[in-house]
Amino acid sequence: MAVKRRPLVAGNWKMHGLRSRSSALVADLAKELERLGATGGPVDVVVCPPYTALCDVGRELQRTRGIDLGAQNLHWEDKGAFTGEISGPMLVEVGCRYVIVGHSERRQFFGETDESVSRRLGAALRHGLQPILCVGETWEEREGGRTEEVLTTQLRGALAGADGGPAGLSVAYEPVWAIGTGRAAQGRDAQAAAVLIRTLLAEKFGPKEAAGVRILYGGSVKPDNIGEFATQFDVDGALVGGASLDPGAFAEIVRQVMG
Repeated sequence: MAVKRRPLVAGNWKMHGLRSRSSALVADLAKELERLGATGGPVDVVVCPPYTALCDVGRELQRTRGIDLGAQNLHWEDKGAFTGEISGPMLVEVGCRYVIVGHSERRQFFGETDESVSRRLGAALRHGLQPILCVGETWEEREGGRTEEVLTTQLRGALAGADGGPAGLSVAYEPVWAIGTGRAAQGRDAQAAAVLIRTLLAEKFGPKEAAGVRILYGGSVKPDNIGEFATQFDVDGALVGGASLDPGAFAEIVRQVMG
């Protein structure tokens, strides 16, 4: 019997959004969701603003419903001499329920490795945060026929220390070549990656647990292409970048994922 998974649509604002605009942006999103009848529907909606805007957005979300707060990263230690980092307890304190872990930009620009991603993932689970774990191949790796190898290495590496089960875990397949390029993968590509990811999850946690993990697609997601991904059986939503900064576009993506 197929497991019915509740879809998830998360918006990654990246390094966009000053405090002076962030509250208004999420308020506009709430209005757009309500206008489209997507507020409180059968889908989880998350926004992940920059750290400086977490408190402001969190306060605004207390006045709305149907949108959760997430962060873009976290450190594996709870405190210490780690200049520029942020910890799980800090994120929990400001109201975060979700956190992105292992985004390709963290790997590309800041030296993240499978080992450090694993430690960050463990910290998220330890503090009751719901991690959105990102995996994905570069264009060169894809052209070289290495997509399966790369996804397998990244996922197994990230889950190496997650022996307590996948409670709250989501996995986002984000082909690096599609992030911020305007060139999205096709639905069949996302489905094939999702099947591989779920198979690897089953090897780690067992088929029943794996069947309940949400797998998202990310990479140049827009209202005019989300339908291709949302109809794939093993794709349970999206991790949205640039379009999440447009309340109307983001709300439309949520509406389409709702079906």
